[in-house]
Amino acid sequence: MPARRFSNEPAFVLHRYDWSESSVILEVFTRHHGRTALVAKGAKKPSSNFRPVLLPLQPLHLTWTQSDAGAGDIHTLKGAEWVGGHIMPTGDALLSGIYLNELLLRLLARDDPHARLFDTYSAVVRVLASEHGEALEPVLRSFELLMLREIGLLPALDVQTLTYAALEPQARYTLVAEGGLRAATTSERASLSGTQWRTLEAALDDGAHFTHLLHAVALLATELKPQLRTLLQYHCGSPLLRTRQFMMDMQAL
Repeated sequence: MPARRFSNEPAFVLHRYDWSESSVILEVFTRHHGRTALVAKGAKKPSSNFRPVLLPLQPLHLTWTQSDAGAGDIHTLKGAEWVGGHIMPTGDALLSGIYLNELLLRLLARDDPHARLFDTYSAVVRVLASEHGEALEPVLRSFELLMLREIGLLPALDVQTLTYAALEPQARYTLVAEGGLRAATTSERASLSGTQWRTLEAALDDGAHFTHLLHAVALLATELKPQLRTLLQYHCGSPLLRTRQFMMDMQAL
């Protein structure tokens, strides 16, 4: 059968692996086809047009061919164009972007489209490139929440998970990996009130406005961070996320 061709697909490079002396395999996140593996033949050659373009955290339009003959799930990259719009993030923003890429690699299945998540990721990358340090934590927590919801790993945040009991406005609840949202114990410092959880649920349901979720998370990022970190690592499995391990090693120096 003839090869299928996908042209000018919005995409970001998540990771790259050496494939041969001159070529690389790319893991890319595309808007209409989800996470996809592509081989960029000759991309390591100094004369390659791919070489200066295939960078992480940069908006691209990619063209590739996919054989219907079942030659595997790694397809052949034919064209790559930098869309432009922002510079490469640096410092903590760069590390945050690499962290998000690692989450997408670990949690997204191949060929499973998530257009809303792609659009949100694109918006987050623009924030990272703008070096708005004060927005970094709320942006990361908001993306984590939306990603978990999009791939079906986040329970409803307006009821207790195991009993479906309504949340009491002033009572405290915590999000745990094995049991979802439940009443917090006195020893658990990371928790939110029932009203706060319901506010987050309403913001997540407002699919058209990521900024609404960002505003809802802004005052809760500190309490959300340890809860989401545990939940994400639970679903990512072993080993520990490399970006988290790197940060722990840096803090130990």
